[in-house]
Amino acid sequence: MNSDLAERHCKPCEGGVPPLTRSQSEMLLKGLHAEWLISDDGLSIARNFAFPAYSRTLGFANAVAWIAISEGHHPVLTVSYGHCHVSWTTHAVNGLSDNDFICAAKVDRLLSPGQPGSSR
Repeated sequence: MNSDLAERHCKPCEGGVPPLTRSQSEMLLKGLHAEWLISDDGLSIARNFAFPAYSRTLGFANAVAWIAISEGHHPVLTVSYGHCHVSWTTHAVNGLSDNDFICAAKVDRLLSPGQPGSSR
């Protein structure tokens, strides 16, 4: 995991710039936990997280929400019993931007290997 991404902050994106290319996205993906995946269309990245209890899932979802609010960049969160699916995209560019990878890296930091939500 690349800690450099997690140290960065999102930049406001109003559009007018191209989304990352597939190649650029794949390079940034290397800085994230191996379970993050780029969608087939290349417009988003996503990861599923598993937890032993609904309360832990909600705690995680709230921590992700805090990251989103702090960074001004908001994911799609799907929460169910014991699972949270997190998906990032940049709507203003209709694809991926650095902001998506920065926020994903910050989400990765929420979990340590061996902790609930981590497959390691």
